Amino acid sequence: MMVHFGTVFAAVFSGAETPMPTPSMTVDPNSVTPGPMGFAVIVIVVIAVVLLIWDMNRRVRRVRYRGEVREELDAEQAAQAQADAETAPDSDGEAPGSRPRDDGKTPPV
Repeated sequence: MMVHFGTVFAAVFSGAETPMPTPSMTVDPNSVTPGPMGFAVIVIVVIAVVLLIWDMNRRVRRVRYRGEVREELDAEQAAQAQADAETAPDSDGEAPGSRPRDDGKTPPV
């Protein structure tokens, strides 16, 4: 069976509509609605989601604050270590920048 392309094209684009059957309602619309029980379940799910989001935000904030405190403590320790290194005694036991010992070889100033 051979169908001519022009005939199909003319039938599709000529504006002739094919009648569509209207489905008949066989189910009572009130029996397929979620009703009060469905509403209650949705409310419980919404409340649970809101509480989970609230808890997640609290935990993320706590982790961020802990990171900031760790950075501050690390910076303080680095500054303290640098200050200790600057004021640490030399190999001869003197702190840098201190007056030389009077060993009799240098005249007092």
